[in-house]
Amino acid sequence: MAKRRITIVTGANGGIGFGICQRLLCQLCHPNPSDASPQKFSLQNFSESQTDDVSSDYDGITLIMACRSANRAKNAREQLYQCLDTYVDGLKASPDEYVHAKKFQEAVDIKIHQLDLAVMNSVFAFAEEISNQYPYITDIICNAGLASFTGIHWPSCFVQLATEPINAMTAPRFYNQHMGEMSVDGLGWVWQCNMFAHYSLFRALQPLLLASPTGGRVVWASSLEASPSFYDSDDWQLTKTEHSYESSKYQIDLIATHLDLLARRALEEDPTSRPVRHFVSEPGVCSTNVSIALTGPILEILKVWAFYIARFLGSVHHTIKPYKAAIASVHLVLAPLYFFALSSQPVRYGAETDWWGNERVGLSPVRRWDENCAKGEALLRKCDALYQSLREQEKGTMDSDTDA
Repeated sequence: MAKRRITIVTGANGGIGFGICQRLLCQLCHPNPSDASPQKFSLQNFSESQTDDVSSDYDGITLIMACRSANRAKNAREQLYQCLDTYVDGLKASPDEYVHAKKFQEAVDIKIHQLDLAVMNSVFAFAEEISNQYPYITDIICNAGLASFTGIHWPSCFVQLATEPINAMTAPRFYNQHMGEMSVDGLGWVWQCNMFAHYSLFRALQPLLLASPTGGRVVWASSLEASPSFYDSDDWQLTKTEHSYESSKYQIDLIATHLDLLARRALEEDPTSRPVRHFVSEPGVCSTNVSIALTGPILEILKVWAFYIARFLGSVHHTIKPYKAAIASVHLVLAPLYFFALSSQPVRYGAETDWWGNERVGLSPVRRWDENCAKGEALLRKCDALYQSLREQEKGTMDSDTDA
């Protein structure tokens, strides 16, 4: 039987998550997807023969939409099928591409599985359901996330717009956020939804990732706003900070980088092994519904126009549309692993565009890595201890229910 790619995308029913699903399907319609080709930062390292053939080792895909709302996911799934139909029809002018696309289209299966990252029992139930239904997982794209905004601090907004307008439209520092919000599990809410639930998902599905025919990958969605400036390692669940969003995204940078360092060490010890690889992506600045509750419809329109102005003025980070913002994540699951340089300085793979809006993937360093490397390693140990504790509690609860 032909191998199928089995990819999980969290938060797949809207925004960048939907863009990732759409872009992944469209790319796989081609025998040599452009997003699988090396980007400028790696072109110099490979011969033409290596870069010409980036065809997939898989026939077809099972795309798992991991979403909190089943109804919204069903609507999104229908939209994805419609988008795929339209895209494939557009390839009729290229007979070879069209034949490949039609064959791939017949092998597409989009599944919906419910997942609420704010409830750890939902994470564990999702992992068990996936483990019972699929023999392996090729990729997990940890895209879902949230920010607990309360409003805009207008004086700070005007100051940043006046003094550093491009940065104000790229990594704004004028959003007020809730502090101290807790989940139903008694954990920091933003921390759990953005980072820890995804870490637990990876740990629970690690056996399936290791069973992947070509080695599993996990893509962690960070942000241009990820910042060590607000991060206090003692407040590791981010309940005492007014910048929980920026700090949780920086934690993702640290955790994912450490996990991949462990994978690379395993490869050095045994070159024939296939450890799970971890990559950090960031989508640039994309227009989604995250901030519309704060801005309202009029300001939202003005904000999008401001994004285009920022791009016109030279910003490479304003991807604006979810489909373009998805290029980094899709590249990280499609490109051959030898395209990714094993540099000593940890990097993040970011979605970028040129002046005309043509998307590409760029690199940026993990900020203040040398300074915070040990803190990230300690954070990883804390997360693993908490994960093990919660799994033991879950097992104890299940045993009690069985005895009853």
